[in-house]
Amino acid sequence: MGIRSDTREVVLPAGSLGLHGILALPPGASAFVLFAHGSGSSRHSPRNKFVAAELNRSGIGTLLMDLLTPEEDSVQAIRFDVGLLAGRLLQATEWVTRQLATPLPLGYFGASIGAAASIRAASLSPIRIGAIVSRGGRVDLAGPDALTKLPAPTLLIVGGLDTSVIERNEFAFAMLACAKELAIVPGATHLFEEPGALESVAQLAAQWFKRYLGSA
Repeated sequence: MGIRSDTREVVLPAGSLGLHGILALPPGASAFVLFAHGSGSSRHSPRNKFVAAELNRSGIGTLLMDLLTPEEDSVQAIRFDVGLLAGRLLQATEWVTRQLATPLPLGYFGASIGAAASIRAASLSPIRIGAIVSRGGRVDLAGPDALTKLPAPTLLIVGGLDTSVIERNEFAFAMLACAKELAIVPGATHLFEEPGALESVAQLAAQWFKRYLGSA
């Protein structure tokens, strides 16, 4: 039986900007995960919302957010600026810690370019990030320095038919010195649109976060 979450729209300060998000906090949440979506997506990404709902049912709070304003998102160079995205994610992390009445273990879930931003942010964060999950992530774009210094246990999930991203994930995976796992979802393409593929992603993510952020 699922756990009903307190869900609300929020606006996160990022310098002079306000970034929109959807915060969900199940009663008695044991952990909290911030989502960083891919280029051209948003806090309304149906794939990330699906995974977030599974985490909520597992007693894990979530924040789905836009790391860019609509104006910024229209500029390709900004959409792929890993440093900027990581900086925004760090600001969001600080904001979340101020919002939570009780401190919770924190994790990141990143998709596509958002996965690179998650790794870069976690490698720099003064706030401990306890676990990371990447879905079809361009984790290679995080850069060698972030990959080799990353302390957070990291799960890389890639579709079995997403051959170019598998190669990039294998390249990045070899650089990681943290606890790590590379999970290939058989028969899945980059967006995990095949029957059962996204369910596999959600289950793998929930298991990883519960393992490293504490059981719900």
